[in-house]
Amino acid sequence: MSLTHLDEKGAARMVDVSEKSSTVRVAVAEAKVKMLPQTLDMIVEGKHAKGDVLAVARIAGIQAAKKTSDLIPLCHPLMLSSVKVELEADGLEHIKITATCKLTGQTGVEMEALTAASVAALTIYDMCKAVDKGMIIEQIRLLQKTGGKSGDWQA
Repeated sequence: MSLTHLDEKGAARMVDVSEKSSTVRVAVAEAKVKMLPQTLDMIVEGKHAKGDVLAVARIAGIQAAKKTSDLIPLCHPLMLSSVKVELEADGLEHIKITATCKLTGQTGVEMEALTAASVAALTIYDMCKAVDKGMIIEQIRLLQKTGGKSGDWQA
């Protein structure tokens, strides 16, 4: 199997997608932020002095998805048709972030979904680091993708 982002000489390149068919493509990614139970309570109860942590993280994730090609060198700039970032308490010490990106186009949106989930997690860390420096960002992964030549995939 050859790597698509390398040419025959091993040099990095942006993949040419001009001959690919436009299809509806969707990707879902997740990340989790582990924290002290009292930090999670503070966030869920809306008692953080900096404001609504989950709302800010949601907006950060959406913005990040739209800027993925500025952050990941060989990603194509995409016209996303939808970005959803959902955040919820998961147990006593985690916030689970689920990011879903969608478009009709010639290349997939996996990197956009992964970037959205990652930046939402980093935003939670940034907003809460003063009260919980030991937070852990973990389990950043692709959950599923649909569309395109390679078809559907699910973790």
